[in-house]
Amino acid sequence: MSKQVLIVDDSATMRNMLKASLGEMGFEVHTAQDGEKAIKSAQQHKYTIILTDINMPNVDGIELIRMIREDSQNKDAPILVITTESGDPAKQAGRDAGANGWIVKPVNPETLKRAVGKLAGIDQAA
Repeated sequence: MSKQVLIVDDSATMRNMLKASLGEMGFEVHTAQDGEKAIKSAQQHKYTIILTDINMPNVDGIELIRMIREDSQNKDAPILVITTESGDPAKQAGRDAGANGWIVKPVNPETLKRAVGKLAGIDQAA
């Protein structure tokens, strides 16, 4: 079974950067530009890991995390938040919703790969 990742961010530039980094890790990459589209994708696919921004139109990242945690297909998938939000209240809201990790933008590709590898249970030493 292939490793699938869902990247959710309203910035095309960020989606493309994350897609390139995770593609190098061997992931089949799916993207969504907002939480609403991500919910539809999460209903159709089972993901190894999900990465999401917080500040997005329609359905924001915190609400997306809550909705995914209620969805039986992806409720156990690790969720990594990648956002400009660095304050403790935002991080606590993410944890309360069910996020497993938090990276503040700008994202270092090596930091991203380590975090994704750890959360997805992928050995990066190979």
